[in-house]
This record gives sequence, C-alpha cells and structure tokens, in this order.
Amino acid sequence: MDNILKIENLHINYGSIKALKGISLEVNSGEIVTILGANGAGKSTLLRCISGLIPVHKGDMLFYNKSLKNREAYHIVIDGISHVPEGRRVFATLSVEENLNLGAFNRRADRQLVLERKERAYSLFPILKERRKQLAGTLSGGEQQMLAIGRGLMSDPKLLLLDEPSLGLAPILVKQIFHIIKEINKQKVAILLVEQNARKALSVSHRGYVLETGNITLKGSSSELRNDKKVQEAYLGGAALKNK
Repeated sequence: MDNILKIENLHINYGSIKALKGISLEVNSGEIVTILGANGAGKSTLLRCISGLIPVHKGDMLFYNKSLKNREAYHIVIDGISHVPEGRRVFATLSVEENLNLGAFNRRADRQLVLERKERAYSLFPILKERRKQLAGTLSGGEQQMLAIGRGLMSDPKLLLLDEPSLGLAPILVKQIFHIIKEINKQKVAILLVEQNARKALSVSHRGYVLETGNITLKGSSSELRNDKKVQEAYLGGAALKNK
C-alpha cells in the first residue's frame, strides 16, 4: 500500500503546555487507522493540526509527500483532506441540503460535480435525502452526525479525519455509523479515526496507535492491539475483543 500521510516528530504546544511531544505515525491508502487514548491525550489536537487549525511547533506532516506544515486549512481541503470534528457542528439554521452544499465550497463552480457528490451522500445516508429541506438544528443527534460526515465527503477527500463519530449516540446508531465508516472506506477513502469506543474502532480499523499524554506508547495491527493486555485493561474493559 502507498503511504499517503506521514507524520514525523510532531510537536504541538499550547503556550507552555506540550500537547504533542514528538509523535510519528502513518496512514496508507485504503486503510482505516484508529487513534486510541483517554480524554486529554492529544487525539483531537492531532486531527486539528493535520487539518490546519493549529500551527506546528516542530516536526512535519507529509500528505502524498507534500508538507502540510502551517498551510491554510482551505488549501488542505483542496489537497484532499476533510475533517469531521467532534460534536458534529452542523449549521443549525441552514437546511440539510445547504449544509451539504457548503461542504463542496471548493468545487461550487462545477454544479454537476456537486450534484454527484450530494447523491453519493444521500446514497450513504438515505434519511438525509428525506430531510434535505429540514433545518439541520432540528435533526436528531444521529442524523446530525450523518450530516456532518456527509458534508465532510462533499469535498471528495482522499483522507477523512473522523473525531469521535459515535459520541453521545444510542447503540443502534453507533452500529449504523460504523457500518457507514466501513462503506466509505470501501469507496477508496482512507480514514484516520479518533474514537472513544475502542471496541468498535478496533473492529473496523486495520491498524492503530495508542496516544497517552502527548506520546504514542503503542502501535500495531488492530488484532494485535485487541489482544494486548494493556489495551484490554485500559480501553476494552479487561476483555479481548473477539475477531470478526
């Protein structure tokens, strides 16, 4: 597999606080890679840095061998990286369709392409098509998460950054969201997944990293992490996740 994202010795500081302390990781084409870690470990900081929302203090991030270091977020989206942040953050006073249109801002001149991307989002999330004229703020939590992911796909990314997609959702919706994540990956979109539900994350991902207080302390295939005693105790409730 071809390497599409390579992070090398990345340091991120918030004033005197060292949020990331020289981490390195890779995402290959066709992969789902998950980042596990407790609250405050630096997971969301990593995604925000990749998408250009936080400046790099030291180190580099290469996307298809092109440095992302301190590039504008707008250009990073054009390059092919889309970020679905924690908390959904849909535009509540705009309709579902208007939210999706905003996701394609970088290609808005090509109306046919925007229509094709919208139909792709509707095929993944049929409920959004039913509610396309409805204000996003009136959707359920699960529907808002679907809209946030659909909006992220409108820019036709090569790499999708997902930050806690199952947070606050009922179990039946969590199952549906992770099914969709696998479907997106089958459409040749690589995914870097930050997720508090370690069982689900390891069940859909190919590889993973464990991030603790700004350092990567463990890495390996998802099956290796599932069977690691430290991961089981910290993130899987002390029991290994059965292979699926």
